[in-house]
Amino acid sequence: MQVSRRSLMLGGAAALAWRANPASALIAALGEAGLPVAVEALLGKMTLEEKAGQLTLMAAAWAGGAANKLNPIAPTGGYEGQLADAKAGRLSGVFNGNGTKMARAMQQVAMASRLKIPLIFAADVIHGFRTVFPVPLGEASSFDPALAERTARIAATEAAAAGIDWTFAPMVDIARDARWGRGVEGAGEDVLLGCDMARARVRGFQGSALTANDAVMACAKHFAAYGGGEGGLDYNSVDVSERSLREVYFPPFQAALDAGALSLMAAFNEISGVPATANHWLMTDVLRDQWGFGGLTVSDYTGDEELVGHGLAADERDAARLAFMAGVDMSMQSALYIKYLPDLVTAGAVPMARLDQAVRRVLRVKVALGLFDDPFRRIDPKREASRIGTAANRVVAREAARRSIVMLKNEGGLLPLPQDRKIALIGPFAQGQHDLIGPWNVYGADAEAIDLATGVRAAAGAHAQISVTDGSGVETPLDGGIEAAVAAARTADIVILAIGEGQDMSGEAQARTEIVVPAPQQALVEAVAATGKPIVILLKNGRALALDGAVLAAPTILVTWFLGSEGGPAIADILFGRASPSGRLPVSFPRAPGQEPYYYAHKSTGRPNPQGPLEAYKAHYRGIPNAALFPFGHGLTYGQIAYAGLETSNGGRLASDGTLAVSATVTNTGRAAAEEVVQLYVHDVAASITRPVRQLKAYRRVSLAPGKSEKVSFTLRGSDLTFIGADMKPAVEPGDFLVWIAPSAEADGVSGRFTLTA
Repeated sequence: MQVSRRSLMLGGAAALAWRANPASALIAALGEAGLPVAVEALLGKMTLEEKAGQLTLMAAAWAGGAANKLNPIAPTGGYEGQLADAKAGRLSGVFNGNGTKMARAMQQVAMASRLKIPLIFAADVIHGFRTVFPVPLGEASSFDPALAERTARIAATEAAAAGIDWTFAPMVDIARDARWGRGVEGAGEDVLLGCDMARARVRGFQGSALTANDAVMACAKHFAAYGGGEGGLDYNSVDVSERSLREVYFPPFQAALDAGALSLMAAFNEISGVPATANHWLMTDVLRDQWGFGGLTVSDYTGDEELVGHGLAADERDAARLAFMAGVDMSMQSALYIKYLPDLVTAGAVPMARLDQAVRRVLRVKVALGLFDDPFRRIDPKREASRIGTAANRVVAREAARRSIVMLKNEGGLLPLPQDRKIALIGPFAQGQHDLIGPWNVYGADAEAIDLATGVRAAAGAHAQISVTDGSGVETPLDGGIEAAVAAARTADIVILAIGEGQDMSGEAQARTEIVVPAPQQALVEAVAATGKPIVILLKNGRALALDGAVLAAPTILVTWFLGSEGGPAIADILFGRASPSGRLPVSFPRAPGQEPYYYAHKSTGRPNPQGPLEAYKAHYRGIPNAALFPFGHGLTYGQIAYAGLETSNGGRLASDGTLAVSATVTNTGRAAAEEVVQLYVHDVAASITRPVRQLKAYRRVSLAPGKSEKVSFTLRGSDLTFIGADMKPAVEPGDFLVWIAPSAEADGVSGRFTLTA
């Protein structure tokens, strides 16, 4: 049976899918041992050191403050040392550098070298360049891959205008433990949504032609299962079954490669005792032999050197050998390859054929990027001045931010707010150029983003009275802060509380044991709530949070993530009804921190609690159900949405090689227009391998005017019900399935059954 693109791709199917993309087709056409004649000739002229140099990538010595903070290891010899390495052929490229002036100077030196091999310039362009978009987890709330493709396209255009050829994005790790800080860089907990966002972002970054001066090469990361670290701790060990790898963690990488990603980054973590950076099964057997990937693999920042810390490698030389022979072509930042590969080849510990293979892969992507035809194609100060931070780009940033906001509650229809009211804007994120663009952004700046107070003042009406009070720091109280906030609340008609996480509380190395609103802010909310004034909670967060007390009791809660350059105006658009909230949670919000890892697609166990009160000796924690506080897919609109009339075609029978239409009528019974994200879930009632309680199989955004209905239909194929069988191969088994069309992963919506036949 042919496995669909929305299911698992293995073996020859994956190889064919990868080569079908124009960018990867070019790599495939060049072949594992082939290059354009002129470039192939260079390989024969290269010394061992020059070959190792093509496999060496370093942080740019000439970089800005943000890059220096994110890349703390200072380059040996500084900028002059990097120029000397470029001239000597000891350097393939640099990352997180400082614009076209730097890139031009370094490329000129490289093109004056003996072999004239162009440098490659890379960067962390995770959620925008100078125009900053919502963090990827926030943008995933849009459930709109087309939007993600548009924002990635703009990010690529801006980055390429600054001389960048290659971005270390998208991060496609599935993240099912909210304690892990790097979940903010991905698309959340669901495999289907993760795959769709991975494809979209790769297409956006790479554009229609990788040789274009507005395209950058994508890099899917981190291969693999980085999001599965024990306890949600960054860099921690991962011990998962091969089935979980193939069903959960691999598919977004396969989707990214299917979309044409030409590079892939190894993960920091180990898998079943073998670090990914030295895992031959992962980096070669699966990636190369089974999936047919022909692009470039790169270590993460000093990932090869860290094999010593893992306890796998005896020393740095051994670490270089292990990583390289496992299949990691390029070393990032450690310089281990340039230090040790020449001697390892001379000593016979690394075959010359493996060295040449890796060098060809690097040269092939440089060919694919058009660097041999024009080493300066992305290095143009005029484009840098004209393409970055444009008004048109900011318009898209505002749209993306608006569509990433999720409304969790709106009791009593508190929102949208009328204009010209007395508003107390309270909280550490109420005002100021801080914590606006979110974590892991190298080139954007809070100073260029619009804060909440500015956005609210512009939308609240000419006669509105707005007071702004901090009330609390992010993680520390302010002297007199609560008293000032309470006084402001008492004189207001409505209180808007902007609380949550600072941007340094999410991202790399920011795992949290208590995924709650920080205690000083919780105390602030409790005190303000005691005034009895109506409260709107605006959560700033980079992960799912466990909400409690007055925060959870507030009548209205919006999840606003880190929205980027236009966050303030976007939030105001929602608050004052210029737009209806349309975001949906890409992660489940737990009832308590100790419930993590929690995700909707869990197994039932042999003792599921039946519907109704909690029962003893069933699978739940003391006092709480095994369910989310706010589930994956949840989000409200200013309309009122009703689901009715589930229908299935073919008498509810789906042939393994056929299709089944599943439909329901969705109605907006409210008085405001709404965008609903209609979601289709299934559950395999009995299978040879136990299946999740629900799995998302499709979703669709529907715009509904007040009082209007639409019949929403989805098409299921037999291949959509594929899972990894006992023999670790894709399987589709006849049997009965439950099906839901619903507004979230734990909502009833409308439901029914169908049968998959042989």
